[in-house]
Order: sequence, then C-alpha cells, then structure tokens
Amino acid sequence: MFEVRIHGRGGQGVVTAAELLSIAAFLQGKRAQAFPSFGSERMGAPVVSYCRIDDKEIRLREPILEPDALIIQDPTLLHSVDVFSGVKTDGFILINSTRGFQELGIADLVRRFPPHHVREVAATDLASKHVGRPVPNAALLGGFAAIIGWLDLSSVEQAISQKFPGAVGRANVAAAREAYELVQAAEGKAHAAAN
Repeated sequence: MFEVRIHGRGGQGVVTAAELLSIAAFLQGKRAQAFPSFGSERMGAPVVSYCRIDDKEIRLREPILEPDALIIQDPTLLHSVDVFSGVKTDGFILINSTRGFQELGIADLVRRFPPHHVREVAATDLASKHVGRPVPNAALLGGFAAIIGWLDLSSVEQAISQKFPGAVGRANVAAAREAYELVQAAEGKAHAAAN
C-alpha cells in the first residue's frame, strides 16, 4: 500500500488534490481511497487530506500516520505544523515553493532522505500563470507524478479533465504538465551532477 498525506491551507484545494490523486490511481487500475481531516473549517486554516493506493481492496479508514509520501501545498506550514511527522525514511516529499531547502530552513531534514525523493516546485506560480488563480493542487500532482515515477502524467491529466471539464480543466492540465516537466528536468540535473 502507498500512502500519501497532503498538507495545505483551506482554499488551496487540499481535499481536491487527494481526490484527483485517487482518481488518477484508479485510472491506472489501482484501488484508491481519499479523505480529508479538518480542524477549523475556514479559509487559510491548516487542512490535511489523505490518499491510499493499493492493488487490492483498502479496508483501513484511519488517518495516515506513517506516509510514503508528503505533498506540502503551503510552505508556511513547515515550521508551524509537524508536516514531516512519521514520514518514512525512504519517502517522497514535494513542496510548493520557489525557495530552496536551505532558504526554507529544512536542508538538514531533507538530507536524511534519498536526494531524488525530495523536490520543490513553484506550483502556486504555475497555477497563477495557467489557471489565473493561486490554487496549486493540480500543478503539484503533475510534479508528484514526476517524483514518484509510477504515476502516469496522462492519468493525472485525465483525472483533472474529468473533475474540471472545459477551459478550467485544460488550464489545470497545463499547470500539471509544466510542473511535471520542471520536476523531471530537476531530476535530470541532479542525476547528471551525481555522475
């Protein structure tokens, strides 16, 4: 089972991100489950959502305490909420940010993970560029597909198009595609530097 925890703030599409991820996995023949966890339900409040993906039926219903992957939609949560709690040492981490890990104050923490498992992508900027709104969820899912390697970008694009038909869907697909390409390019540079 592959478990993903998504951290963000109300209004950033955190719940929708988990739903889209589950749909993309389902389109690839997987079983998937997505559900949110709310504190105070207001715009800007911290929100967590979860997604489980497996080849067989999923019977668990509790929050994910030891995720295989984290998607952090709002970097302001890095030092106010324990977003890294329980993440597996070989886990994947994708952070929505224009700043590097040193500038974010998490360089020492991310060194504990395999280098190609931790990336940042400017998802809010991509959403603003393509969608006209600072909602980073679709862009982050494109970047997430690139970082984990087994989720097809085409499945993410199809999930987005099903949820948001028309121009809004096409704009979100464009944001996801550009994020995917940016993360892939960063992976390529990191691989070249290591060799």
